[in-house]
Amino acid sequence: MKKILLVIFFTAVFIVVNIQSVVAQETDFQRQEHFEAVITKVLENSEIIEEDGNRHPYQRLQMTGTSGKLKNKTFIIENGKLNQVGITEYNKGERVILSISKDHSGKDIIQITDFVRRTPLYLLAAIFVLLTIIIGGKRGASSILGMALTFGLLFLYVLPQLSSGANPFLVTSIASLIIIPVTFFLSHGYSRKTISAIIGTFIALIITGVLAYIFIEQSHLTGFASEEAGFLDVMKEGTIDIRGLLFAGIVIALLGILEDITVSQAAIVYQLKSANNKLTHLELFKRAMDIGRDHIASMANTLILVYAGASLPLLLLFINNPLPFSSVINTEMIAEEIVRTLVASIGLILAVPITTAITALIASFQKTKSAKS
Repeated sequence: MKKILLVIFFTAVFIVVNIQSVVAQETDFQRQEHFEAVITKVLENSEIIEEDGNRHPYQRLQMTGTSGKLKNKTFIIENGKLNQVGITEYNKGERVILSISKDHSGKDIIQITDFVRRTPLYLLAAIFVLLTIIIGGKRGASSILGMALTFGLLFLYVLPQLSSGANPFLVTSIASLIIIPVTFFLSHGYSRKTISAIIGTFIALIITGVLAYIFIEQSHLTGFASEEAGFLDVMKEGTIDIRGLLFAGIVIALLGILEDITVSQAAIVYQLKSANNKLTHLELFKRAMDIGRDHIASMANTLILVYAGASLPLLLLFINNPLPFSSVINTEMIAEEIVRTLVASIGLILAVPITTAITALIASFQKTKSAKS
C-alpha cells in the first residue's frame, strides 16, 4: 500500500509542477469573450428562401444573459439570418453560449455558438461514478481516483506540453511511464498479477510505438487529414509537430485498452496456478493462451464495431465515393485511420502472448498455491 501511495504522491507533484503551463494556455482562450444566456421567448419562427431556392430556418430570439457583462440584460438575436450548414432551431427555456465580436463600426455582434450542456454531462458523470463505487467497491473507488489522476496528467502536463511545441514522442513516453503504474496499482492493487500486467503492457506499448513510427513514416502521413490539425497548425504558427501528434494519439488511445487485455491474461495465469501449483511455466502459458485466443477473437470483432460506430460519417463518405477502392484507401484521411486502427490492434494482439509468458514465468516461482489478486 505504501508503494501505491508513493506513486500517487509523485504523480500529484508532477501534475502540480506543470500547472503554470496550463495557466499560460488559458490566458489565450480568455481573450475571446463568451457568455451564457437563457432563451426567454421565441419572437419569430419562420423560414428564409434563398435566391437559389435553398431553404433554411430563421428565428428571432429574446434572451437574458446569465453570465459576464450580459448578466441580467435582455436582448434579441437573429438566428439563421445567414445561409449556413446545420442551422439549429432553439426553443424557449434553453440555455446557450454566446460569442461577441465587433463589426467595422465597432458595434457588438452577438452570435449563438453552442448549447450549455453541462447539466446532463454532470448527471451522466455522477451516474458513472456512483455505479463504479457501488458495484466495484474499494477497487471501483480507487479506479476513479486513478482516472482522475490520469485526466490531471493529460490536461496539466501532456496537452500543455504538446501545445507549447514539445517533442510528442518524449511527452508521450513520460506520460506512459506515469499513467500505467498509477492506474494499474490503483485499480487492481499491488500484487504479482498487477506487476506482470504492467511489464506486459510496457513491452506491448514499446512494440506498438515502434510500429506506429515506422508505418507513419512509410505511409508518408502528415497528420493533416483532419481540419482540427490544420486549424491547430495555423493557430500555433507551425510550432507543433502535427505528425508527432498522430503518433501520440495512437499510443495514448492504446494505454487504456491494454489494461483490460494484460490484467485479464495475468489473472488467468494466476487462477490456473492457484488451481494447480504443479503446472510448469510452459503449461501455464499454453493453458492461458487457449483462453487468450478467445479473447483475441472477440476483441477483433469488438474493435471493428467500436470503430464503425465512432466513424459512421467517414464510412458513409467511403461507400459513396466514386473513386475505386484502391484510390480511396490511398487518401490520407482513410490511410491515417487504417494505420491508427491496425497498429493499435496489432499491439493488443501481441499483448496477449507477451503478458501471458511474463506472468507464467513469474508465477512459476511462486511457492504457495494462493496467488495474489
